[in-house]
Amino acid sequence: MYSVRVEADFAAAHFLTCYHGKCERLHGHNYRVRLWARGKDLDGGGMLADFTRLKDALRKVCAGLDHTNLNDNPVFAGNPSAERIARHIFEETAKLLPGEPLYAVDVYETLASMARYEP
Repeated sequence: MYSVRVEADFAAAHFLTCYHGKCERLHGHNYRVRLWARGKDLDGGGMLADFTRLKDALRKVCAGLDHTNLNDNPVFAGNPSAERIARHIFEETAKLLPGEPLYAVDVYETLASMARYEP
């Protein structure tokens, strides 16, 4: 089994409406996003996936979230948890890369806090 990973970053604000604690107040993160592809087969050039294509698609999706208040995005239903952000990024990236062996998206709010979405 082969795995490849690319990364992108974005900065955004959010607050958690169903959480009782400091994160229910508006705050921001410098998010780090990791997109994973996985598969058993390599192409004729010996690659699982083209890093450039993966990075371009991931960066495009992250650019749509950059410097926004994520609570304003209806896809998060007013509660943009790291888990929901990871799913959104995976699904939007997959639309841009049909046929690629995408496996998971990791969204880091901090170096110590990460959520992963695997369909």
